[in-house]
Amino acid sequence: MSDTHVLIVGAGPAGLTLGIDLARRGIPALVVERADELFPGSRGKGLQPRTMEVFDDLGVLEAIHAVGGGYPAGMIWRNGERLREHHVFEQPAGPSEDSPYDEPWMVPQWRTQRILLERLEELGGKVAFGREVTGVAQDPEGVTAHFASGGPVRARYLVAADGGRSVVRRAVGVGMTGEEVDPFPTLVADVRITGLDRDNWHFFPQGEGTEDLLAICPLAGTEDFQLVARFAEGAEVDLSPEGVRQVVAARSHLAAEDVTEVRWASDFRPRAALADRFRVDRVFLAGDAAHVHSPAGGQGLNTSVQDAYNLGWKLGAVLGDGARAALLDTYEEERRPIAAQMLGLTTSIHRGETRRGGATRQLDLGYPASTLTAETRTAPGPVRAGDRAPDATVNGVRLFDAFRGPHWTLLALGTSAPAPSAAVRLVQGPAHETYGTGLFLVRPDGYVGWAGDTPDGLPEYLARFGGR
Repeated sequence: MSDTHVLIVGAGPAGLTLGIDLARRGIPALVVERADELFPGSRGKGLQPRTMEVFDDLGVLEAIHAVGGGYPAGMIWRNGERLREHHVFEQPAGPSEDSPYDEPWMVPQWRTQRILLERLEELGGKVAFGREVTGVAQDPEGVTAHFASGGPVRARYLVAADGGRSVVRRAVGVGMTGEEVDPFPTLVADVRITGLDRDNWHFFPQGEGTEDLLAICPLAGTEDFQLVARFAEGAEVDLSPEGVRQVVAARSHLAAEDVTEVRWASDFRPRAALADRFRVDRVFLAGDAAHVHSPAGGQGLNTSVQDAYNLGWKLGAVLGDGARAALLDTYEEERRPIAAQMLGLTTSIHRGETRRGGATRQLDLGYPASTLTAETRTAPGPVRAGDRAPDATVNGVRLFDAFRGPHWTLLALGTSAPAPSAAVRLVQGPAHETYGTGLFLVRPDGYVGWAGDTPDGLPEYLARFGGR
């Protein structure tokens, strides 16, 4: 017997996203969080375009849009004077039909998590706060989690989304391989400041090096600024309000008293690390428990959301649709290489070797080599199996509207369609400039799983996910 089908440890972006995805599929799940409340800081403030597409599907995009904003242009200061603008990102080409969200959207992490929690509760899910996992035991039928207080919880599967210092990861014996990105300790804080405009992301370089940089960014949709300051190797970072004020006074034209409030502060040493495995039997690792990034390039939170989005539909298929448990092996197969790729990107950006550009938007990521990917056409067009399924309008139907929900979608473009299945939504139309011609079976997470010229092989492919 189990208390729940899926126990999710950690109420960060990965844990809440997974909770939402399972709740909308009717899969019993419980999210537990060690802290007494959601994370209070802005740390992961940038939502990449691919994540915006995920949030569109999960029903939170409107709320995210309402409280966020675009990134302002950077401004370099020297000796109390504006020196020049600095564009942090390569400028995108602009929204298009196939990619309606073209640039990062700024929402402080604490607000993103509140929106996700509200959506989870709307769907009937919940988070149990103040529940610190101390141990995990597995057997062939399930997982038992033990807590510092309160009784154990039994689940068929457990997902560790409990951060870079994951207790669950250690409990199941998974190591992390990584490196220090740079030796400089970094302060990040949410502050309120007078005497500084909100139209720019302000940079105060102190000299030729970067170890004593100060950057102050207005947080969209709030009255706060996010402050980031780097220190010399081996320095002790003072997280007190007075310590934060002194950093601002020492490195900018602002006075200490211009920092009217310090709402949250933390420090870290940038590193990049990847879990050696993403699955141990009935336990899965997601988010920072599986990969730890430098914040440069804004990939950590976004990659974490993508982990949950990939795992959610697979757990739903196994627990709700009768798919074979072997489907869950493809979570590590698909997500670990992506995480490794994103770790390489963020490290390169952090070290100044790469600019924040198209790769950070995560729209070009896919699973072409996955065992779930089947391209059977003799002459594939611009969209192939394994690719992200782009948006388009087909016979007056917007595809992102058709994809929205926990189902599969079959696009029949310029060819005849097979008889529709109750579990698959059918969209028909002529050959399309974006997709080309053929049949495209779009997975619940928005990637093309199977593509063919004819329906031959389609029923057998779908049977892998629950006998459809």
